[in-house]
Amino acid sequence: PGFIMVRTSSALAFAMLPLATWASDNGLAKTPPMGWRSWNLYGGGVNQTLIEGIMEGMVRRSSRYTVDGVPKSLCDLGYCDVGLDDNWQLCGSYGAEGYTYHTEAGDPIVNPARFPSFKSMTDKAHGLGLTAGWYGNNCICSDHKTAHEKFYAGDVKALREFGFDSWKLDGCGAQTDMQLWDDLIRASAPTSGRKSIMVENCHWGSRVPYKPNATWCPWNFYRTSGDVRATYPSIVGNLQTTITYAQQNLSRPGCWAYPDMLEVGVLKTPFSSDRGLTAAETRAHFGAWVVVSSPLTLSHDVNNATVMDAIWPVISNPEVIAVSQSWAGHSGSPFKSANRSLRLAHTNPAAASKDMLAEELAAVGPLDVPEWQYFYKPMAADGAKTAVLMMNHAAAATDLVLAFGDVPGVTCSHCAVRDIWARKDIGTFTGTFTAKGVASHDAAFLVITPA
Repeated sequence: PGFIMVRTSSALAFAMLPLATWASDNGLAKTPPMGWRSWNLYGGGVNQTLIEGIMEGMVRRSSRYTVDGVPKSLCDLGYCDVGLDDNWQLCGSYGAEGYTYHTEAGDPIVNPARFPSFKSMTDKAHGLGLTAGWYGNNCICSDHKTAHEKFYAGDVKALREFGFDSWKLDGCGAQTDMQLWDDLIRASAPTSGRKSIMVENCHWGSRVPYKPNATWCPWNFYRTSGDVRATYPSIVGNLQTTITYAQQNLSRPGCWAYPDMLEVGVLKTPFSSDRGLTAAETRAHFGAWVVVSSPLTLSHDVNNATVMDAIWPVISNPEVIAVSQSWAGHSGSPFKSANRSLRLAHTNPAAASKDMLAEELAAVGPLDVPEWQYFYKPMAADGAKTAVLMMNHAAAATDLVLAFGDVPGVTCSHCAVRDIWARKDIGTFTGTFTAKGVASHDAAFLVITPA
């Protein structure tokens, strides 16, 4: 009760840095990539029939799912990459060294019972106007003896022969040399699909190399955290890991910071910690990933009408997607938060991993966050258009007050405010705007322009 002091972080100094050219730019991910990947919902329970069914769902148009009255598919909205995650491999012991899913020559071994023909699967994707994603340096039966270049070369050769267009490279096995991956990919020729490969560095923000620098980024997006789970503490914990990269201007076109896949609509998973998100948490989660320019990787059952009905208004909102796909010099970060904090989890899920020992988990520490937290992302230069997400992390609804002068880059004191969740103008306001009764774990999403 009573007056709450607030703290304001200065982000203006890096808000409008000029766009530089990355030394390793492959021409992809000029805006945050959008698509779908299998892990969050299905885990290792994948097969070719399932993935091909998802592909069909990504391009399906129906009068049930429209934008401004026009039937739209998920791919029409930009979600056009369909990625397979772990468990395509045939685990075993191969050769004298006992490689777990590679031959002695360095070639990966596919499980034909699950995936009879990767080539026909990627051909299907291309025929539907989609791109197809693969997964490497696997975690299930991870290979710890495959650091030799022949294994990298064998995987790249297979990638090209199978016709994949994107690649999630995990951090579990011995193949963690991201520069070598990039060199070999660039030197290889496609058999189908595109020449450049969209690469995700999935080193969890902890296994080297996981961080780009001002001139080096041999991948297109990179994990900043451990695995996300379908709980609000996990969402918020992973979100916080993007902040340092935004402040250093290391999340930008061609090289985006990524707090993991979306948990929007992800229900009945094989992961015991998943509780599922409420409608408010779903909205806040999607808005948070958007405002920090995270890639938007869906993982729900796109062929489940009940799920699609519930989340379509969120994932199809064109004004929200426009925030994601804009670039005006800064990827999005917090600028103001409550001084009073609360504990969302006794162990910060963003810093924890399943292979940690009990004492390691205890050392991770809790997830303490401010009761409310405001993020911004410039959408145009000189404060002409700015997105603001106002998150309520607390357990009760509250009024959230925005002072225009606190938003980095915003110069108007008399400003027009638009609610982009509702896609309607709220009005013009002088000095401040108050979002009334923002529910627990929900977020107001606004666009601010000079009146």
